[in-house]
Amino acid sequence: MFDAMVASAQPERVLPKYLPPESELGSGRLWVVGAGKASAAMARVVEQHYQRQVDGLVITRYGHAVACDRIQVVQASHPVPDEAGWRAAQAMLDRVSGLSEQDTVICLISGGGSALMPLPMQGLTLHDKQTLNQALLRSGASISEINCVRRHLSAIKGGRLAAACYPARVYAYVISDVPGDQLHDIASGPTVADPTTCAQAWEILKRYNIPVGQQVAQALQHATCESVKPLDVRLTRASTQLIASPQMGLEAAAQVCKQAGLPVHILSDRIEGVAQVVGKELADLACQVWRSGQPFQTPCVLLSGGETSVALTGSSGRGGRNVETLLSFAWHLPDDAPMSALFADTDGVDGTEPIAGAIWSPGMKAQATSLGMSGLDALNQHDAHSFFERMGASLITGPTRTNINDFRAIYIP
Repeated sequence: MFDAMVASAQPERVLPKYLPPESELGSGRLWVVGAGKASAAMARVVEQHYQRQVDGLVITRYGHAVACDRIQVVQASHPVPDEAGWRAAQAMLDRVSGLSEQDTVICLISGGGSALMPLPMQGLTLHDKQTLNQALLRSGASISEINCVRRHLSAIKGGRLAAACYPARVYAYVISDVPGDQLHDIASGPTVADPTTCAQAWEILKRYNIPVGQQVAQALQHATCESVKPLDVRLTRASTQLIASPQMGLEAAAQVCKQAGLPVHILSDRIEGVAQVVGKELADLACQVWRSGQPFQTPCVLLSGGETSVALTGSSGRGGRNVETLLSFAWHLPDDAPMSALFADTDGVDGTEPIAGAIWSPGMKAQATSLGMSGLDALNQHDAHSFFERMGASLITGPTRTNINDFRAIYIP
C-alpha cells in the first residue's frame, strides 16, 4: 500500500499529461525553475518531453537529485535551509527577471520547496531565516502556520516568483504535501496569490512565543513585507495546476486493499494535530472497531494522511512525527490487541533523518519490555526513531523523489 501511494505521485507518471504542447510555448525562451523534493525528477520529465532548447534551475534536497542534461539541479538543505539553497534561490530569481511576453516559464513545485528556497526579504540574513525556521519547526505549529510566516519574510515565496516572471507566461505544476492542498501553502506558494496577511503571520509568532528581531517585528507589524495578493496584475499570466495529492495517493493504496479482498476505509487525507494525541485517537478508534465492529466491521484497513506535529523540548531525542504518532498509537493499544500498522512519510524522510517511518506488529510491546525498553520513555524524550531502530522495525526506503505527505495504514483482523 505504501509503495502504491508513492508510485501514484511519481513525476514521470503524473506530469506529462499536463505539460503544454509545443504550439503554446511561443517564440521566446523556455525556462524551467522550481524547488522541492520532487523538483529534479520533475525537471527530467520536462527535458524528455520537449525537443526545443530548455534552460533553467531547480533546487532539491540533498540526496534527491536526478541527472538532467539541460536544467541545472542544485542540492540544498531541508528542513533547515543552508547557503546552497539561498544562493540557488537568488540565482533562480535573477534568471526569470527581465523576461518578455514571448518567453515561457515552467515552474515545478513540490513539498520541501519552502526550506529549499530560503531567500529572505531585504534586511534579513540567511542566519535570521535559519534561526526562525528552527524555532518554528520545534514549536509544534502546523505546516500552514509555518508557511504563513515564511511567505511574508521571503523575497521569492507568496507569489513573488510568478510576479518576477511577468510578463512571461508561467505554467506551474504542483505536487501537494500539505493537508487540504491549499496552493499557497505548498512550498509557501511561490506562484500563487497569498490570502493571508502580515498581521496573521505576526499573530502566529506571538502565539508560539517565538522570539524575533526588531527588523522582523517592524516589517510584520507595519505590513511592509506583504506578499502578492489576489487580483495582482503580475499573476494574470500565471496558472498553477495540482498534479498529485495525498488523497490521490490514499486512493491508490486503497486499491491494493480492494484487490486483496480487504475492506478499506480512508479516514481523511488531512489529519493534523500533535503526534501523540493523534496516535492515541487512532488507537481508540482501532479498539472500537476491533471490540465492537463500530463504525466498521472487521477485518479491515484504516488509511489516513495529513501531517502531525511534534513540539520538541530541550531534552528531546531524534524526533520524527510519523514514528512518534505510531509509537503513541501502539502504546495506547491493549497488550492483546492484534493490530498491525505502518506510518511513514512518502518522501522517505521522517523528521531530519533518512528513515521513512516504522512498522508495528502484534507482540512488539512484549518484545520491547523484554529488552528493557519503554515506549512511554521514548515518547517523553521524542525519541521514537531510536525505539524502532532497536526493535528492527524502521522503514528505510531511500529518497522517493516525490512527496505527498504522511501515510498511515492500520490493519485490524
